[in-house]
Amino acid sequence: MRTSLNVKTKEEPNTFNNKMSKTAQRRLLKEYQQLMRDPPPGIVAGPKDEGNLFLWDCLIQGPTDTPYEGGVFNAQLEFPRDYPLSPPKLTFTPSILHPNIYPNGEVCISILHAPGDDPNMYELAEERWSPVQSVEKILLSVMSMLSEPNIESGANIDACLLWRDNRPEFERQVKLNILKSLGF
Repeated sequence: MRTSLNVKTKEEPNTFNNKMSKTAQRRLLKEYQQLMRDPPPGIVAGPKDEGNLFLWDCLIQGPTDTPYEGGVFNAQLEFPRDYPLSPPKLTFTPSILHPNIYPNGEVCISILHAPGDDPNMYELAEERWSPVQSVEKILLSVMSMLSEPNIESGANIDACLLWRDNRPEFERQVKLNILKSLGF
């Protein structure tokens, strides 16, 4: 009798994980199709490989009237198997200078933080991830973040200080990085 319970216990998580993975795949395919039908201006995104819907390549155009104008930035979206219950991770490759982007390229914005209350009590629960969010909303939020950094919640302290204390130098460094990325 005990063996039967143990086997059943082992099967349930696998069944649950497989079901979550299939749910995530269906959702990601639907979001990809929507992005293909009606892409937001300045954004291109889709699976890196047709066989893996959990890893996407993204191109994000630098917003006009910002230091990032004229740049096209590559990023990767990595989705968890339980998407959309948990948020994806977005990483710029290569990293770009920005107060809300860690030096390794990972983006730090509320919409990509796990659902629920913020243990640091900085963000409201409704600002954090929820399953009603979408890839399009994430990418539009990142474009907005490029336009309006939040230096109160910085991921890159050096970029925060440069943005706050020496904006012309911050803008010069961003423009230089854009030129380098374009091969100049």
